[in-house]
Amino acid sequence: MVKMMAAFCVLMLAVVVVVVAGCKATRGGYESAPYKVVRRDGKFELRDYPSLTVVETPMAGGGSNGADGSFNRLFRFITGNNEASQKIAMTTPIFMSSNESNRAMAFVMPSGGKMGQVPKPKDATVTVREVAAGRYAVLRYSGGRSPEKEADAERRLKSWMEAERLPAKPPPVFGYFDPPWTPAFLRRNEVMLLTDSAGP
Repeated sequence: MVKMMAAFCVLMLAVVVVVVAGCKATRGGYESAPYKVVRRDGKFELRDYPSLTVVETPMAGGGSNGADGSFNRLFRFITGNNEASQKIAMTTPIFMSSNESNRAMAFVMPSGGKMGQVPKPKDATVTVREVAAGRYAVLRYSGGRSPEKEADAERRLKSWMEAERLPAKPPPVFGYFDPPWTPAFLRRNEVMLLTDSAGP
């Protein structure tokens, strides 16, 4: 019995190691939006981001996971549904932002993809725009996506910013780094808020 339990524990440990390695390899296979860490406090960071070119599409009210077709519209764009029929590499994270009037999902264009160099989308609901450089307060957390988790993460970030006397400029932006099959406890999620501090 003891030997069986020991063998089972070894097997479970091996599965966890494989899953972790696989998730890291999957996430590590993509270029990520660049930033410079200015300050770190546990899971909180103050980061400077350069200007980023993104391709963006609106999300329906219930489309927090792209079930409204928003993810597919962006994915079709990078796989050739653009006027140049150009394939564009996937990057991380997928950004989601929301305010009282609208929600949007965005993919960051790979380095070198500047405004004017990114092909025009064929889909009228997909747009290319530039996000200005800025300094952001960021909280990293794990788990699956849900309105409750996003609200809790935003609340924690705002509390930290208040304690640090950092003004917050809405709307919050959520970054998701992992594919949906990644176990929730291994996922890298982030919530970001622009501050009034000078960026790069």
